[in-house]
Amino acid sequence: MTEHLGGPESPEKLAERQARYERIHEAGTGGMFVICAGPEGEGVGSVGFWEHAWRGGTVWEIGWSVVPEFQRRGIATRAVNLLLEEIAAVGLDRAILAYLAVDNEPSNGVCRRAGMTLIGEAVVEFPPGNPFRANEWILQPASARS
Repeated sequence: MTEHLGGPESPEKLAERQARYERIHEAGTGGMFVICAGPEGEGVGSVGFWEHAWRGGTVWEIGWSVVPEFQRRGIATRAVNLLLEEIAAVGLDRAILAYLAVDNEPSNGVCRRAGMTLIGEAVVEFPPGNPFRANEWILQPASARS
């Protein structure tokens, strides 16, 4: 699942990430959700959003992952669309960004299907210390689209 993001992380790094997700949720500055699929509602990935400083302002950055055996079924697209609906429903009216590795066509396709616009390329670090070339996608806030 981390092929485009620098490969697997240690248990310590995963624990740090989980603690960060809990902090942003408690502070109201984002949220992470489990993606469930199938008749048993099996956890097959995650989708979330968090504050991101961008061009002198604050936007929402989104990200997601789906375990390999559930990829290419439209699950990520559905999860991202539900996330965007949730962000809009609670009135979090800011631009939404996503950074996807330029060679990760399936995830770039999720952005296209979600109605996001490709801005161009950027060099981003994820995890910290792992720079990579990413496509930068944006969805303008509802107030800017009206």
